[in-house]
Amino acid sequence: MSEKARKLFVALDLNDDGELTRAEVISALRSKGPTLAARGDLPFWGVGDAVASSALFDAADANGDAVLSFEEFAVVVARRFGW
Repeated sequence: MSEKARKLFVALDLNDDGELTRAEVISALRSKGPTLAARGDLPFWGVGDAVASSALFDAADANGDAVLSFEEFAVVVARRFGW
C-alpha cells in the first residue's frame, strides 16, 4: 500500500484508534485538509466540503460497517488520487 495513503490515514485518524469514522474524515479534512494539500499529502482538489468528504467515506466503506480500515481507505485513495 502507498506510503502517501498511510500518511493521510494517520493524519485523518483524530483519535488514533486505527479506524476512521465519517465524523473524523469530515472534521479532519476540514481542519487539516489545506495543510495536508500544501505539504503534498493530499491533492488540492481532494479538499472538499462535508458532502464531498462524506461521499469519499461512502465510497471507501466497502463492508458497510460505518468505519474505515486502512485497507478500505487505501484502495479508494489510490484510485481517486492516482497513488
